[in-house]
Amino acid sequence: MATLEAFWRLTGAGWALVRADALIPRELEPLLPPSAKLAGRVLRLFAGPAARKGRPGERLAAVLERQGPAAIKMGQFLSTRADIFGAAFADDLSRLKDRLPAFPLSVAKAEIARNLGKPLDEIFAEIGEPVAAASLAQAHPATLVDGQKVAVKVLRPGVERQVARDTAVLRLAARLAETLVPVSRRLRPTEFVEVVIRALELEMDLRFEAAGCAELGEAMAKDPYMRAPAVCWEGVGKRVLTLSWAEGAPLSDPAALDLPGLDRKALAENVTRGFLAQALDHGLFHADLHEGNLFIAAPAAITAVDYGIVGRLGPGERRYLAEILYGFLNRDYARVAKIHFDAGYVPAHQDMDAFAQALRAVGEPVFGRNAREVSMGRLLAQLFEITALFDMALRPELVLLQKTMVTVEGVARRIDPTHDLWAAADPVVRRWIGRELSPAAKARDFAEEAIRAIKALARLAETPTTPPPVAAERLHTWPLLWFLVGAATAGAAFVTGVLLAR
Repeated sequence: MATLEAFWRLTGAGWALVRADALIPRELEPLLPPSAKLAGRVLRLFAGPAARKGRPGERLAAVLERQGPAAIKMGQFLSTRADIFGAAFADDLSRLKDRLPAFPLSVAKAEIARNLGKPLDEIFAEIGEPVAAASLAQAHPATLVDGQKVAVKVLRPGVERQVARDTAVLRLAARLAETLVPVSRRLRPTEFVEVVIRALELEMDLRFEAAGCAELGEAMAKDPYMRAPAVCWEGVGKRVLTLSWAEGAPLSDPAALDLPGLDRKALAENVTRGFLAQALDHGLFHADLHEGNLFIAAPAAITAVDYGIVGRLGPGERRYLAEILYGFLNRDYARVAKIHFDAGYVPAHQDMDAFAQALRAVGEPVFGRNAREVSMGRLLAQLFEITALFDMALRPELVLLQKTMVTVEGVARRIDPTHDLWAAADPVVRRWIGRELSPAAKARDFAEEAIRAIKALARLAETPTTPPPVAAERLHTWPLLWFLVGAATAGAAFVTGVLLAR
């Protein structure tokens, strides 16, 4: 029954896109190959009155808004890539970030009181009308009883049911893609969708968001690039979140970039460097950095809100990411290729030298050129061709990282159209490389490995006070084991001293 409902919802979404001429819009016809032109003309035979109203982005935004939270999230992502889809298209979709219809203040107050389990006047002196409404929740300005200005986020009524229906549709769409479009299997649509669904499920509990905000806030405070609001824990519940008020103007406001004294170049660099510092240095990052979640103030201050999706990277993924970026920064394509093979991103049977050559073909035309001269659409198409040529499968554990990197670059380019991603990344990447791959770091890693070995040897040497006869022979191994322990300790100390003295 659930599958049948999901099928009808998926069919309904497709039909809505066709009726609004938002699937293959007529405005794109001059840019399309003959086969796509023909498909678009056939689909427009079924278009309705909505197809004749507004621009393609406006029509698509209207359809996505009616389809629910998952579709709105997709629209938010597309709206960050004005360099690929055009400024008008991105602007038309931008209202999906924080300008959706709000639900009444009375409903929000009742939900806050019910969720926190106490009267509102015990925590808040005042709660105002909503100032932003997104796919899952809306935000209200408020004042605590001690006079502190805060923002209160409240989940939409019934949003959990909507998300559950959306996840069923996403799973069905992924299965259909794998069955009907064999080439899509390389992208692992089923695993990709599960990552998206898991992120949506975590967003349904605002206590997790509060914890993510606090944790990321501690990490952000170590660099000057970005800040997080403070969590007001007395105003946190499963469906309610209270944070200190984010100063500045929302980046989704078209007038924000015209603020007096704003340094757009530095602001764009802070967006890129803030994300990379989080991912590389701390292994966790804000995974929803679209304009609706960023507040800016002159000259280049950024406060990020909405921590419903936090991405995490293990030590291995962080190292691979840093070394790949470092290799590109130094135009060392052989090194970048080797790291891809070492990480398992490219199957071992492929030709490493040929892959390095393909990377050079992508990287060289970009370096030293103004960002306005680089077609991101063409670049992404070339990268996709390379992943197909070398049998590179999508890595589900890196989905949030890849999606956020694309979003961050799109946001930075909208702030500063000449933004150079590589130049912005350079100091953060080189700092990580200098810290983690220096002789001192190698000595530290060696010492840690030696300590682990020593502990393992010590565990082997442990024996009961009165050993049984069968285990008595182990006592004769003690001198040898402790000799190995001493040798390992002395070796670690010697190597550490030599490396640190270099």
